[in-house]
Amino acid sequence: MTTTLRPSGPLQQGADGARARHYDVCDNGRPVGTVAISTDDAFGATAGVLSSLGVDEDRRRRGRGTIAVLAAEEVLRGWGCTRVRVEVPADNDPARRLAAALGYTERSRNMIKNLAPDPVPLPDGRTSRAMREEEFAAWRQDAVRSYAQDWADRGVPPEQARRKSETDHATLLPDGPATEGVRFEVLVHAGEVVGHVWVARRELPPGGPAGYVFDVEVREEHRGRGHGRALMLLAEDVTRAWGTDRLGLHVFASNTPALRLYESLGYTTTRYNLAKAL
Repeated sequence: MTTTLRPSGPLQQGADGARARHYDVCDNGRPVGTVAISTDDAFGATAGVLSSLGVDEDRRRRGRGTIAVLAAEEVLRGWGCTRVRVEVPADNDPARRLAAALGYTERSRNMIKNLAPDPVPLPDGRTSRAMREEEFAAWRQDAVRSYAQDWADRGVPPEQARRKSETDHATLLPDGPATEGVRFEVLVHAGEVVGHVWVARRELPPGGPAGYVFDVEVREEHRGRGHGRALMLLAEDVTRAWGTDRLGLHVFASNTPALRLYESLGYTTTRYNLAKAL
């Protein structure tokens, strides 16, 4: 049988070259599945997204998924995309194996923790307070640059990385530190600020409110002293104060120390974010 893609809807086009389209996966013209692709709003029109793929259960394990993905990648190349990404739930092992066989590699992962009802006090000698306006201004300038560099260091073209960073910060912090549902806290030890954490309220799968750590950092000269763990405990307390009992985060796969810390604190992976150069 010959497996092909056939458009199942019109090509959707938006500003700045954005595109999206749904396709049927067909065997000799007969639909046996679906696939959806788009350009990436966060990274720009030269970045693609494989947003969904499904093959009818009785038609699986015959290479149709592989052919559908390769065909979708060809469409994205035709759109001018240089990279493609896909999100895979942590419990979908077949999808992860398929992605790995096609050259996709883990770029980052999302994790979550179910919080116990009782707060854990900060270690002795550590206190916290709200980040001040002048501290926020200095942080934001550096954060936009460093977040873009984080993506560039992981193979994202500099222009895509810059767009991603600028878009995320503008979207998530429209009113700076006064943005509703946002908390910036600094950790103080021996009278000196040693780090900060940015926590926000948001909806997380499978639904319902949760806290989310967008940024946590210990200043370089204070690392290796348990301050990162203290900042994560602080984020948990902020989340409990909002009346929610889940805390999520995003971490780059290459950040081994952070992954070990989160796993030791009881976080589990919910989604793998994979990417491939086209």
